[in-house]
Amino acid sequence: MNFSAFFSYTLLTAYTPGPNNIMSMTNASKDGLKRTFPFLSGVCTGFIVVMSVCAAFSSLLYAFIPSIKPIMLWIGAAYILYLAWTVWRDKPHDSRGGITQANSFLSGMLLQFVNVKIILYGITAMSSYILPYYHDVISIALFALLLSAIGTSGCICWAIFGAAFEKLFCKYRKPINLIMALLLVYCAVSLFL
Repeated sequence: MNFSAFFSYTLLTAYTPGPNNIMSMTNASKDGLKRTFPFLSGVCTGFIVVMSVCAAFSSLLYAFIPSIKPIMLWIGAAYILYLAWTVWRDKPHDSRGGITQANSFLSGMLLQFVNVKIILYGITAMSSYILPYYHDVISIALFALLLSAIGTSGCICWAIFGAAFEKLFCKYRKPINLIMALLLVYCAVSLFL
């Protein structure tokens, strides 16, 4: 296996803007890094489940991608657009200090099941880099965990960035929310390009 190509692909995919990273940064800038932990835990859990499914059924999914791809694209795009709307209509912090609806374990986990970028990340990594060289269950399971860890590390970095610049984000909340919402819209539109 070409490990340099594998790590280049996985790291670039994990650290480029996408729904997970944008939501992690937005949540951490609004609620702080500590309060974003449930969302990040949900992302990690969802990653593990999706990567496990990709590992277990990669060959079957690869054969059926032409028939399920349009459905995955429309569902994923609709959810990403919903997230964009949530980011755009966000209100400033309230004094009660509650966690935003988009910053929950369930929200982070469910995002993985409609995040076409993550599904294709798993299928591509499995079918192009892993399955041609590794066939035993333990190796494939370890690679699924590695893919999950790399993907989650990207979200954590974006969340740290969001928390570090919280004051800046609070001061320029509307323009930054607009930019983040437009990036999410771009993520949804790019699914069809």
